[in-house]
Amino acid sequence: MKSLKVVGSLIKDSLGEITHGSRAYHIWMAVLTFVMLFGMYNYGTQLEQGLSATGMTDRVSWGLYISNFTFLVGVAAAAVMLVLPAYVLKNIDFKQAVLIGEGLAVSALLMCLAFVVADMGGPARLWHMIPVIGVFNFPNSMLTWDVLVLNGYLFINITVPLYILIMRYQGKTPNPKIYIPGVFISVFWAVAIHMVTAFLYQGLQARPFWNNALLGPRFLASAFAAGPALIILVLAVIRKFTEFKVPDNTIKKISLIVTVAAQINLIMLISELFKEFYAPTHHSISAVYLFFGIKGKVALLPWIWTSITMNVIATTVLTFHKLRSNFKVLYVVCGMLFVAIWIEKGFGLIVPGFIPGPWGKIAEYTPTFVEVSVTIGIWAMGAFIFTILAKTGIAIELGKLVYKKK
Repeated sequence: MKSLKVVGSLIKDSLGEITHGSRAYHIWMAVLTFVMLFGMYNYGTQLEQGLSATGMTDRVSWGLYISNFTFLVGVAAAAVMLVLPAYVLKNIDFKQAVLIGEGLAVSALLMCLAFVVADMGGPARLWHMIPVIGVFNFPNSMLTWDVLVLNGYLFINITVPLYILIMRYQGKTPNPKIYIPGVFISVFWAVAIHMVTAFLYQGLQARPFWNNALLGPRFLASAFAAGPALIILVLAVIRKFTEFKVPDNTIKKISLIVTVAAQINLIMLISELFKEFYAPTHHSISAVYLFFGIKGKVALLPWIWTSITMNVIATTVLTFHKLRSNFKVLYVVCGMLFVAIWIEKGFGLIVPGFIPGPWGKIAEYTPTFVEVSVTIGIWAMGAFIFTILAKTGIAIELGKLVYKKK
Protein backbone atom coordinates (compact mmCIF):
# COMPACT_ATOMS: atom_id res chain seq x y z
CA MET A 1 0.00 0.00 0.00
CA LYS A 2 2.85 2.33 0.86
CA SER A 3 4.52 1.63 -2.49
CA LEU A 4 1.33 2.59 -4.33
CA LYS A 5 1.20 5.87 -2.40
CA VAL A 6 4.82 6.61 -3.35
CA VAL A 7 4.20 5.84 -7.03
CA GLY A 8 1.02 7.91 -7.02
CA SER A 9 2.85 10.82 -5.42
CA LEU A 10 5.68 10.47 -7.96
CA ILE A 11 3.22 10.58 -10.86
CA LYS A 12 1.49 13.62 -9.42
CA ASP A 13 4.77 15.47 -8.80
CA SER A 14 6.05 14.46 -12.24
CA LEU A 15 2.97 15.91 -13.93
CA GLY A 16 3.59 19.15 -12.08
CA GLU A 17 7.24 19.15 -13.16
CA ILE A 18 6.69 18.43 -16.87
CA THR A 19 3.91 21.02 -17.22
CA HIS A 20 6.12 23.83 -15.92
CA GLY A 21 9.22 25.27 -17.49
CA SER A 22 10.76 28.11 -19.43
CA ARG A 23 9.29 29.63 -22.57
CA ALA A 24 11.81 27.70 -24.68
CA TYR A 25 10.67 24.45 -23.05
CA HIS A 26 6.99 25.14 -23.78
CA ILE A 27 7.76 26.10 -27.39
CA TRP A 28 9.78 22.88 -27.79
CA MET A 29 6.95 20.72 -26.45
CA ALA A 30 4.35 22.59 -28.53
CA VAL A 31 6.36 22.03 -31.72
CA LEU A 32 6.77 18.33 -30.95
CA THR A 33 3.03 18.03 -30.26
CA PHE A 34 2.17 19.70 -33.57
CA VAL A 35 4.56 17.43 -35.50
CA MET A 36 3.12 14.34 -33.77
CA LEU A 37 -0.45 15.37 -34.61
CA PHE A 38 0.52 16.05 -38.22
CA GLY A 39 2.15 12.60 -38.40
CA MET A 40 -0.99 11.01 -36.92
CA TYR A 41 -3.12 12.78 -39.52
CA ASN A 42 -1.01 11.34 -42.34
CA TYR A 43 -1.01 7.94 -40.65
CA GLY A 44 -4.81 8.17 -40.87
CA THR A 45 -4.38 8.60 -44.62
CA GLN A 46 -2.27 5.44 -44.68
CA LEU A 47 -4.90 3.53 -42.70
CA GLU A 48 -7.55 4.66 -45.18
CA GLN A 49 -5.60 3.95 -48.37
CA GLY A 50 -3.43 1.11 -47.13
CA LEU A 51 0.28 0.75 -47.80
CA SER A 52 -0.34 1.98 -51.35
CA ALA A 53 -0.04 5.46 -49.81
CA THR A 54 3.65 4.71 -49.24
CA GLY A 55 6.45 4.24 -51.75
CA MET A 56 6.71 0.55 -50.88
CA THR A 57 5.64 -2.08 -53.40
CA ASP A 58 5.57 -5.83 -53.66
CA ARG A 59 9.16 -5.60 -54.96
CA VAL A 60 10.50 -3.26 -52.25
CA SER A 61 8.41 -4.16 -49.22
CA TRP A 62 10.67 -2.59 -46.57
CA GLY A 63 11.40 1.11 -46.78
CA LEU A 64 11.69 4.16 -44.55
CA TYR A 65 9.86 2.59 -41.60
CA ILE A 66 12.03 -0.52 -41.28
CA SER A 67 15.15 1.56 -42.03
CA ASN A 68 14.42 3.72 -38.99
CA PHE A 69 13.49 0.67 -36.95
CA THR A 70 16.85 -0.95 -37.68
CA PHE A 71 18.75 2.22 -36.85
CA LEU A 72 16.86 2.85 -33.60
CA VAL A 73 17.51 -0.67 -32.35
CA GLY A 74 21.15 0.37 -32.34
CA VAL A 75 20.44 3.64 -30.55
CA ALA A 76 18.58 1.70 -27.86
CA ALA A 77 21.42 -0.79 -27.47
CA ALA A 78 23.94 2.05 -27.06
CA ALA A 79 22.78 2.70 -23.49
CA VAL A 80 24.80 -0.34 -22.46
CA MET A 81 28.00 1.57 -23.30
CA LEU A 82 27.23 3.82 -20.33
CA VAL A 83 25.78 1.16 -18.05
CA LEU A 84 28.78 -1.16 -18.48
CA PRO A 85 31.51 1.23 -17.21
CA ALA A 86 29.23 2.88 -14.64
CA TYR A 87 27.90 -0.15 -12.78
CA VAL A 88 29.99 -3.10 -13.92
CA LEU A 89 33.41 -1.42 -14.02
CA LYS A 90 32.56 1.00 -11.16
CA ASN A 91 33.45 4.14 -13.12
CA ILE A 92 31.80 7.03 -11.26
CA ASP A 93 32.17 9.45 -14.19
CA PHE A 94 29.60 7.58 -16.24
CA LYS A 95 26.92 7.43 -13.55
CA GLN A 96 26.01 11.06 -14.29
CA ALA A 97 25.08 10.10 -17.86
CA VAL A 98 23.52 6.66 -17.28
CA LEU A 99 20.10 8.12 -16.47
CA ILE A 100 20.09 10.04 -19.76
CA GLY A 101 21.23 6.97 -21.69
CA GLU A 102 18.50 4.79 -20.19
CA GLY A 103 15.85 7.40 -21.00
CA LEU A 104 17.14 7.52 -24.56
CA ALA A 105 16.96 3.72 -24.77
CA VAL A 106 13.30 3.68 -23.64
CA SER A 107 12.38 6.40 -26.15
CA ALA A 108 14.22 4.61 -28.97
CA LEU A 109 12.52 1.28 -28.20
CA LEU A 110 9.07 2.88 -28.20
CA MET A 111 9.88 4.46 -31.55
CA CYS A 112 11.00 1.02 -32.81
CA LEU A 113 7.62 -0.44 -31.89
CA ALA A 114 5.82 2.52 -33.50
CA PHE A 115 7.74 2.02 -36.75
CA VAL A 116 6.85 -1.69 -36.76
CA VAL A 117 3.16 -0.82 -36.32
CA ALA A 118 3.36 1.72 -39.15
CA ASP A 119 5.10 -0.79 -41.43
CA MET A 120 2.51 -3.50 -40.75
CA GLY A 121 -0.13 -1.25 -42.28
CA GLY A 122 -2.27 -0.91 -39.18
CA PRO A 123 -2.44 -1.83 -35.49
CA ALA A 124 -5.18 -4.40 -36.16
CA ARG A 125 -2.51 -6.77 -37.50
CA LEU A 126 -0.58 -6.76 -34.23
CA TRP A 127 -2.64 -9.65 -32.89
CA HIS A 128 -0.59 -11.93 -35.16
CA MET A 129 2.44 -11.22 -32.95
CA ILE A 130 0.73 -12.13 -29.67
CA PRO A 131 1.81 -15.57 -28.37
CA VAL A 132 -0.91 -18.26 -28.28
CA ILE A 133 -3.57 -15.88 -29.66
CA GLY A 134 -1.82 -15.09 -32.94
CA VAL A 135 0.40 -17.02 -35.34
CA PHE A 136 3.57 -16.41 -33.33
CA ASN A 137 5.56 -19.26 -34.96
CA PHE A 138 8.10 -19.49 -32.15
CA PRO A 139 10.96 -20.51 -32.25
CA ASN A 140 11.16 -20.96 -36.02
CA SER A 141 10.61 -17.32 -36.97
CA MET A 142 13.43 -14.85 -36.34
CA LEU A 143 10.80 -12.11 -36.22
CA THR A 144 9.29 -13.64 -33.08
CA TRP A 145 12.75 -13.65 -31.47
CA ASP A 146 13.04 -9.98 -32.37
CA VAL A 147 9.68 -9.25 -30.71
CA LEU A 148 10.80 -11.01 -27.52
CA VAL A 149 14.21 -9.38 -27.20
CA LEU A 150 12.92 -5.88 -27.96
CA ASN A 151 10.08 -6.04 -25.46
CA GLY A 152 12.34 -7.69 -22.90
CA TYR A 153 14.95 -4.96 -23.28
CA LEU A 154 12.24 -2.32 -22.99
CA PHE A 155 11.04 -3.90 -19.73
CA ILE A 156 14.58 -3.91 -18.29
CA ASN A 157 15.24 -0.30 -19.28
CA ILE A 158 11.99 0.82 -17.65
CA THR A 159 12.16 -1.15 -14.40
CA VAL A 160 15.82 -0.65 -13.40
CA PRO A 161 15.91 3.18 -13.73
CA LEU A 162 12.38 3.42 -12.28
CA TYR A 163 13.46 1.56 -9.14
CA ILE A 164 16.52 3.81 -8.72
CA LEU A 165 14.47 6.97 -9.23
CA ILE A 166 11.71 5.87 -6.82
CA MET A 167 14.29 5.17 -4.14
CA ARG A 168 16.00 8.52 -4.64
CA TYR A 169 12.60 10.22 -4.74
CA GLN A 170 12.10 8.90 -1.19
CA GLY A 171 15.58 10.01 -0.15
CA LYS A 172 16.79 6.42 0.13
CA THR A 173 19.86 4.71 -1.33
CA PRO A 174 18.99 2.10 -4.00
CA ASN A 175 19.92 -1.45 -3.01
CA PRO A 176 22.60 -2.76 -5.44
CA LYS A 177 21.47 -6.35 -4.80
CA ILE A 178 18.13 -5.47 -6.40
CA TYR A 179 19.16 -3.48 -9.48
CA ILE A 180 22.69 -4.76 -10.29
CA PRO A 181 21.39 -8.16 -11.60
CA GLY A 182 19.13 -6.21 -13.98
CA VAL A 183 22.12 -4.14 -15.06
CA PHE A 184 24.15 -7.26 -15.92
CA ILE A 185 21.20 -8.75 -17.81
CA SER A 186 20.76 -5.50 -19.78
CA VAL A 187 24.39 -5.68 -20.94
CA PHE A 188 23.89 -9.07 -22.57
CA TRP A 189 20.36 -8.23 -23.73
CA ALA A 190 21.59 -5.10 -25.54
CA VAL A 191 23.90 -7.25 -27.64
CA ALA A 192 21.07 -9.73 -28.23
CA ILE A 193 18.61 -7.18 -29.63
CA HIS A 194 21.06 -6.13 -32.31
CA MET A 195 22.36 -9.58 -33.17
CA VAL A 196 18.83 -11.00 -33.48
CA THR A 197 17.86 -8.09 -35.76
CA ALA A 198 20.93 -8.83 -37.89
CA PHE A 199 20.03 -12.54 -38.01
CA LEU A 200 16.56 -11.54 -39.20
CA TYR A 201 18.16 -10.13 -42.38
CA GLN A 202 20.94 -12.71 -42.70
CA GLY A 203 18.43 -15.54 -42.68
CA LEU A 204 16.72 -14.40 -45.91
CA GLN A 205 18.42 -16.57 -48.55
CA ALA A 206 16.90 -14.72 -51.50
CA ARG A 207 18.61 -11.46 -50.43
CA PRO A 208 22.37 -12.05 -50.98
CA PHE A 209 23.18 -8.44 -50.07
CA TRP A 210 22.36 -9.31 -46.44
CA ASN A 211 24.04 -12.75 -46.44
CA ASN A 212 27.14 -11.35 -44.82
CA ALA A 213 28.89 -12.81 -41.76
CA LEU A 214 29.95 -9.28 -40.74
CA LEU A 215 26.40 -7.96 -40.60
CA GLY A 216 25.86 -8.66 -36.89
CA PRO A 217 29.23 -7.31 -35.65
CA ARG A 218 28.90 -4.28 -37.91
CA PHE A 219 25.43 -3.61 -36.51
CA LEU A 220 27.01 -3.47 -33.05
CA ALA A 221 29.92 -1.26 -34.14
CA SER A 222 27.66 1.26 -35.86
CA ALA A 223 25.25 1.19 -32.89
CA PHE A 224 28.03 1.90 -30.39
CA ALA A 225 29.14 4.81 -32.57
CA ALA A 226 25.80 6.47 -33.39
CA GLY A 227 24.12 5.90 -30.01
CA PRO A 228 26.81 7.45 -27.78
CA ALA A 229 27.23 10.22 -30.39
CA LEU A 230 23.56 11.10 -29.88
CA ILE A 231 24.01 10.87 -26.10
CA ILE A 232 26.86 13.40 -26.31
CA LEU A 233 24.61 15.81 -28.23
CA VAL A 234 21.78 15.34 -25.72
CA LEU A 235 24.16 15.90 -22.80
CA ALA A 236 25.36 19.10 -24.46
CA VAL A 237 21.78 20.41 -24.59
CA ILE A 238 21.11 19.34 -20.99
CA ARG A 239 24.30 21.03 -19.77
CA LYS A 240 23.27 24.24 -21.49
CA PHE A 241 19.61 24.45 -20.48
CA THR A 242 19.43 22.72 -17.09
CA GLU A 243 21.24 22.70 -13.75
CA PHE A 244 22.21 19.06 -14.26
CA LYS A 245 25.92 19.46 -14.87
CA VAL A 246 27.68 16.54 -16.47
CA PRO A 247 31.49 16.75 -16.05
CA ASP A 248 33.67 17.39 -19.10
CA ASN A 249 35.54 14.18 -18.32
CA THR A 250 32.36 12.14 -18.80
CA ILE A 251 31.77 13.53 -22.29
CA LYS A 252 35.44 12.99 -23.17
CA LYS A 253 35.22 9.33 -22.14
CA ILE A 254 32.02 8.82 -24.12
CA SER A 255 33.70 10.45 -27.13
CA LEU A 256 36.47 7.85 -26.86
CA ILE A 257 33.84 5.09 -27.09
CA VAL A 258 32.40 6.79 -30.17
CA THR A 259 35.84 7.06 -31.74
CA VAL A 260 36.78 3.40 -31.30
CA ALA A 261 33.37 2.16 -32.49
CA ALA A 262 33.46 4.49 -35.53
CA GLN A 263 36.93 3.23 -36.46
CA ILE A 264 35.85 -0.40 -36.21
CA ASN A 265 32.71 0.35 -38.24
CA LEU A 266 34.83 1.97 -40.97
CA ILE A 267 37.24 -0.98 -41.06
CA MET A 268 34.29 -3.36 -41.47
CA LEU A 269 32.90 -1.18 -44.27
CA ILE A 270 36.23 -1.40 -46.12
CA SER A 271 36.22 -5.19 -45.63
CA GLU A 272 32.72 -5.42 -47.12
CA LEU A 273 33.66 -3.23 -50.09
CA PHE A 274 36.71 -5.42 -50.76
CA LYS A 275 34.56 -8.56 -50.69
CA GLU A 276 31.95 -7.08 -53.05
CA PHE A 277 34.22 -5.46 -55.64
CA TYR A 278 37.65 -7.18 -55.65
CA ALA A 279 36.22 -10.49 -56.86
CA PRO A 280 32.59 -9.65 -57.73
CA THR A 281 30.00 -12.31 -58.44
CA HIS A 282 26.38 -12.10 -59.56
CA HIS A 283 25.54 -11.68 -55.86
CA SER A 284 27.36 -8.33 -55.88
CA ILE A 285 24.76 -6.68 -58.11
CA SER A 286 22.92 -5.01 -55.19
CA ALA A 287 26.19 -3.44 -54.05
CA VAL A 288 26.88 -2.28 -57.61
CA TYR A 289 23.45 -0.65 -57.73
CA LEU A 290 23.98 0.99 -54.35
CA PHE A 291 27.42 2.49 -55.03
CA PHE A 292 27.40 3.05 -58.80
CA GLY A 293 23.85 2.58 -60.11
CA ILE A 294 22.66 0.28 -62.87
CA LYS A 295 21.35 1.38 -66.27
CA GLY A 296 20.62 4.93 -65.16
CA LYS A 297 18.97 3.81 -61.91
CA VAL A 298 20.87 5.94 -59.38
CA ALA A 299 18.35 6.91 -56.67
CA LEU A 300 20.59 5.77 -53.81
CA LEU A 301 23.90 7.21 -55.05
CA PRO A 302 23.61 10.64 -53.39
CA TRP A 303 22.60 9.01 -50.11
CA ILE A 304 25.35 6.42 -49.82
CA TRP A 305 28.22 8.65 -50.98
CA THR A 306 27.07 11.42 -48.64
CA SER A 307 27.03 8.87 -45.82
CA ILE A 308 30.52 7.54 -46.60
CA THR A 309 31.98 11.04 -46.93
CA MET A 310 30.50 12.17 -43.60
CA ASN A 311 31.54 8.90 -41.97
CA VAL A 312 35.17 9.21 -43.09
CA ILE A 313 35.42 12.89 -42.13
CA ALA A 314 33.85 12.37 -38.70
CA THR A 315 35.97 9.30 -37.89
CA THR A 316 39.16 11.04 -39.04
CA VAL A 317 38.47 14.12 -36.89
CA LEU A 318 37.54 11.99 -33.86
CA THR A 319 40.79 10.05 -34.18
CA PHE A 320 42.84 13.14 -33.27
CA HIS A 321 42.69 13.73 -29.52
CA LYS A 322 43.23 17.48 -29.80
CA LEU A 323 40.27 17.90 -32.15
CA ARG A 324 38.09 15.49 -30.15
CA SER A 325 38.79 17.44 -26.95
CA ASN A 326 37.38 20.62 -28.52
CA PHE A 327 33.71 20.33 -27.62
CA LYS A 328 32.51 22.59 -30.44
CA VAL A 329 34.25 20.35 -32.97
CA LEU A 330 33.10 17.23 -31.12
CA TYR A 331 29.44 18.20 -31.28
CA VAL A 332 29.64 18.86 -35.03
CA VAL A 333 31.34 15.56 -35.88
CA CYS A 334 29.01 13.61 -33.57
CA GLY A 335 26.08 15.08 -35.50
CA MET A 336 27.76 14.14 -38.80
CA LEU A 337 28.45 10.59 -37.62
CA PHE A 338 24.88 10.15 -36.38
CA VAL A 339 23.40 11.22 -39.73
CA ALA A 340 25.96 9.16 -41.69
CA ILE A 341 25.09 5.95 -39.83
CA TRP A 342 21.36 6.72 -40.07
CA ILE A 343 21.74 6.82 -43.87
CA GLU A 344 24.05 3.80 -43.94
CA LYS A 345 21.72 1.55 -41.92
CA GLY A 346 18.65 2.77 -43.76
CA PHE A 347 18.96 3.55 -47.44
CA GLY A 348 22.39 1.93 -47.51
CA LEU A 349 21.30 -1.42 -46.06
CA ILE A 350 17.56 -2.10 -46.18
CA VAL A 351 16.54 -0.73 -49.57
CA PRO A 352 19.37 -2.15 -51.76
CA GLY A 353 18.66 -5.60 -50.33
CA PHE A 354 15.52 -5.61 -52.52
CA ILE A 355 17.14 -4.12 -55.64
CA PRO A 356 17.42 -5.86 -58.04
CA GLY A 357 14.78 -8.42 -57.12
CA PRO A 358 15.38 -12.20 -57.25
CA TRP A 359 14.45 -12.16 -60.97
CA GLY A 360 16.69 -9.21 -61.82
CA LYS A 361 13.96 -6.57 -61.96
CA ILE A 362 15.15 -3.08 -60.92
CA ALA A 363 12.29 -1.28 -59.17
CA GLU A 364 13.57 1.77 -57.31
CA TYR A 365 12.08 3.01 -54.09
CA THR A 366 11.31 6.60 -53.09
CA PRO A 367 9.41 7.38 -49.85
CA THR A 368 6.17 9.34 -50.22
CA PHE A 369 5.08 12.43 -48.32
CA VAL A 370 2.90 10.21 -46.11
CA GLU A 371 5.87 8.04 -45.15
CA VAL A 372 8.12 11.01 -44.45
CA SER A 373 5.53 12.80 -42.32
CA VAL A 374 4.68 9.65 -40.31
CA THR A 375 8.40 9.05 -39.79
CA ILE A 376 9.00 12.60 -38.57
CA GLY A 377 5.94 12.27 -36.34
CA ILE A 378 7.33 9.13 -34.70
CA TRP A 379 10.69 10.81 -34.14
CA ALA A 380 8.82 13.73 -32.54
CA MET A 381 7.01 11.23 -30.31
CA GLY A 382 10.36 9.82 -29.21
CA ALA A 383 11.74 13.28 -28.48
CA PHE A 384 8.55 14.12 -26.54
CA ILE A 385 8.81 10.98 -24.40
CA PHE A 386 12.51 11.49 -23.79
CA THR A 387 11.98 15.11 -22.75
CA ILE A 388 9.38 14.03 -20.18
CA LEU A 389 11.59 11.24 -18.82
CA ALA A 390 14.70 13.42 -18.69
CA LYS A 391 12.95 16.37 -17.04
CA THR A 392 11.45 14.15 -14.34
CA GLY A 393 14.66 12.20 -13.77
CA ILE A 394 16.81 15.32 -13.57
CA ALA A 395 14.41 16.93 -11.09
CA ILE A 396 14.70 13.87 -8.84
CA GLU A 397 18.48 13.76 -9.17
CA LEU A 398 18.73 17.45 -8.26
CA GLY A 399 16.46 16.97 -5.26
CA LYS A 400 13.64 19.14 -6.62
CA LEU A 401 11.16 16.26 -6.51
CA VAL A 402 11.08 14.71 -3.04
CA TYR A 403 8.49 12.44 -1.52
CA LYS A 404 6.60 14.28 1.21
CA LYS A 405 5.32 11.91 3.88
CA LYS A 406 1.88 12.77 5.15
